Amino acid sequence: MTYRRIACLSTEAVETLYALGAEDAIAGISGFTTKPPRARKEKPKISGFSSAQIERILAVQPDLAIGFSDLQADMCRELALAGVEVHLFNQHDVAGILRMVETVGALVDRKQEGRALVARLEDAIDATRHAARAWDRRPRVYFEEWNDPLMSGIGWVSELIGIAGGDDIFPELATRRAAKERIIADPLEVVRRAPDIVIGSWCGKKFRAETVVARPGWDAIPAVRDGHVLEIKSADILSPGPGAILDGLPQLHRVVADWHAAQERR
Repeated sequence: MTYRRIACLSTEAVETLYALGAEDAIAGISGFTTKPPRARKEKPKISGFSSAQIERILAVQPDLAIGFSDLQADMCRELALAGVEVHLFNQHDVAGILRMVETVGALVDRKQEGRALVARLEDAIDATRHAARAWDRRPRVYFEEWNDPLMSGIGWVSELIGIAGGDDIFPELATRRAAKERIIADPLEVVRRAPDIVIGSWCGKKFRAETVVARPGWDAIPAVRDGHVLEIKSADILSPGPGAILDGLPQLHRVVADWHAAQERR
């Protein structure tokens, strides 16, 4: 069966279907969708992320709803009770992103396109990893997903940092799926781990570097001292779809390359 009217409850499903040339199958999108930009003009917005009016989703008469993570489990349950078929993804690593892409391709009878997109993503990963091998040092990277409370990066972000040539300073937190399990209770722990690079990607709001560098004691952090505190927009890296690899990974690699260039100038 090929699905013709898909309710996309999360952004990466929209992005993937457009990338596969299957945008005609999209009946509605999450209001948080940003990729591709034209989706917001072409498709009705039918849900938030963790909340939605089920009637609004049902109004587009979906034959399939695609969701992401346990945060959408209740929403998906309500849709299933209403008679809608549901596929709930829960990818938290790079391998999971690739599986998601291939699965979405199969759902819309675009298996060949799905495999081609996976190959493109794998090529981007391999090329970046190969380029990073030219460096003899790996900078320590603190990725901040939220600022109040402090929250470190999720699994695929930590992996992408490693592929780009850096080392996540909180690898033990990256393996934890729930956001509350990645909270850094003591901000001075970041100081103690002495990151060379600080990347902010506050989900849903603009990163403010000036507030980060002003935190008590953070002037001792190498990244703060040397001016390597910057933003990667959350839409480019915090959605576990193709964009995290095609948009987020190149930005991470450039950040690491810029850091190396600065070291050579010193």
